[in-house]
Amino acid sequence: MSSDDEQSTEPGAGAPEQLAFIRETVRQAKVPRAKPRTWRGATLAKELPVARVLVNKGVLHLDQYFDYAVPEELDAEAQPGVRVRVRFGAGGRNVRGGRREGGGLIDGFLIERRAESDYPGALAALAYVVSPEPVLGPELLALSRAVADRYAGSLADVLQLAVPPRNGRAEAKASPEPLSPPAAPSAGSWERYEQGPAFLRALAEGGAPRAVWTALPGPHWPQEIARAVAATLASGRGALVVVPDGRVAGRVDAALTGLLGTGHHALLTADSGPEKRYREWLAVRRGSVRAVVGTRAAMFAPVADLGLVAVWDDGDSSHSDDNAPFPHVREVLELRAAHGRCAFLLGGTNCTVEAAQLVESGWALPLRADREQLRTAAPLVRTVGDGELARDGAARAARLPSLAWQTVRDGLRDGPVLVQVPRRGYAPRLACERCREPARCRHCAGPLEAPDQRDLNCTWCGRAETAWHCAACGSNRLRARIVGARRTAEELGRAFPAVPVRTSGRDHILDSVPDAPALVVSTPGAEPVAERGYAAALLLDGWAMVGRPDLRAGEEALRRWTAAASLVRGQPEGGTVVIVAEPTLRPVQALVRWDPVGHARRELAERAELGFPPVSRMASVTGSPEALAAFLAAAELPSDAEVLGPVPVPGTEPGRPRRPWDAPPGESWERALLRVPPGSGAALATALKTAQAARTARGNSDPVRIRIDPPDIG
Repeated sequence: MSSDDEQSTEPGAGAPEQLAFIRETVRQAKVPRAKPRTWRGATLAKELPVARVLVNKGVLHLDQYFDYAVPEELDAEAQPGVRVRVRFGAGGRNVRGGRREGGGLIDGFLIERRAESDYPGALAALAYVVSPEPVLGPELLALSRAVADRYAGSLADVLQLAVPPRNGRAEAKASPEPLSPPAAPSAGSWERYEQGPAFLRALAEGGAPRAVWTALPGPHWPQEIARAVAATLASGRGALVVVPDGRVAGRVDAALTGLLGTGHHALLTADSGPEKRYREWLAVRRGSVRAVVGTRAAMFAPVADLGLVAVWDDGDSSHSDDNAPFPHVREVLELRAAHGRCAFLLGGTNCTVEAAQLVESGWALPLRADREQLRTAAPLVRTVGDGELARDGAARAARLPSLAWQTVRDGLRDGPVLVQVPRRGYAPRLACERCREPARCRHCAGPLEAPDQRDLNCTWCGRAETAWHCAACGSNRLRARIVGARRTAEELGRAFPAVPVRTSGRDHILDSVPDAPALVVSTPGAEPVAERGYAAALLLDGWAMVGRPDLRAGEEALRRWTAAASLVRGQPEGGTVVIVAEPTLRPVQALVRWDPVGHARRELAERAELGFPPVSRMASVTGSPEALAAFLAAAELPSDAEVLGPVPVPGTEPGRPRRPWDAPPGESWERALLRVPPGSGAALATALKTAQAARTARGNSDPVRIRIDPPDIG
């Protein structure tokens, strides 16, 4: 053995020579030196060497696919639907060795593999595949494109809502094996509805019925949704249920677990946390779970072989996304039902105008109970009428008339009493002082306001009103006043010192309350569930809810009232609801008769006469006066489009978060409403999207916000 051999056996000996040898070997190898950046010199995939990629750029002028070269080493992982990272923005001049280089790394989705590119220049290479998990399937891609086109948005923005952020630990875990379909359930409480059993049978037999379901008040609706899901699963198909918030999702989740057991459905809510939620989402995409219950983002859940889409309480504002392009759950599920030819169920204790239009057009059929079933399930609803006024002359002006006090006393003998107070922050615009009828413009029926406490003007068309008088009673005096939930709780606490007072609102929401005497003061939408139902309920300051400066004020007031009254025991059990509002108002009468469908039909007829949504399609365009004027001048709107406004946009109220369409602090913005008749909605969305894309391509920094079908038009 030579001395060199002996030296080489010692630890660390010969390390410089070995490192030099390794470096020389790397230099001679035909592999790229900077793989994640350029793949310079790398061999391309032998088959389908071009990847069509959607980059994560939400600007409209980049709402298209871009072609990239696929290196051979990424050939196996670079499959359609996976997340990738690419170089973007290098320009056409930075080309080396026939490959474009430079630009910043950006996320994207690989849409498809192609044999050749339509682009004649040099292509950049895929930087790397983030994960081999294909998260964007063809059905989800088609749905996202349809949503983007309908709402004048970009596909990248929709996919930000449709595909949750990646979580490596959740992705590394295998999803469970799918369970066998359950047996078809019995009709159960669906027997109370005339067409209820037939609806379940159609689902179990693989049919695709479409129904607008006006649910009876009481605690049974979560079990009824669970039975509809179970019937769909029994046919071998999947089901998707979207609800307004996590509390409601928890009730439907518990009902499904009680009916089917665990493993048949996934719960997709923000409360689950990113890892658990992504793990559940992957189980759905992989086909391990065929049913989904979740909140707004679940409307895009990739359920395999979808057989039923259902939305509960579609009038709730939580169903409208606050991120561009602002899709609404109801509209997205309608698209899924139409494109996927699956069943559709729109349910709630109330009926929105949009739901009434679906029935009126024949797109869906009504699913309701008869009056006898309704009288058994609904509580007794009382108002401050003429008889009460004869006994209590001040009842009309009093916030808590004697009827309300007596109802609270009687209810506390047998259980908790719910007191609903309008949410703090309702805009204190104007209503008639005598009859509380909202003050509206004679030209366009928009709500009137007095920003300087003297002059009246319309918040829709901007016209001044110099001689207003109430069309209902003739009075020319106006008012705007409201009392909050906290003060109400203090007043009731002093009146009933021996009874506990609980509050539920934005800062602290209760899920449930025990079946014991207590006063529960809640803002709308935050009412907790009582174990056996509330013994009674007070609906206070009804005029403030009906008098909101919004086209949907009456509909929204009735929705919130029916939601609260549905938590009260039925009339045979002594359940009573007192609403403190003008008894002659249409929403109040609809609540007394428990006829939300009739109210929605009348609202729909009036909207048709005035040309307002949902009979027409409408878009809101907001921005600085100069930017808005330039945008409207440049947009090639349909010939039948009508422009309302522009009018000033009120600033964000102190202490409340700024919404995407609110003016930035310190700036004055204006808003114009664009209205088109039925059939021109797609043309309006295309025109607005084209005009916005042209602005962004020119680098115009003055923003203009577009919202199709805005939920609040003033």
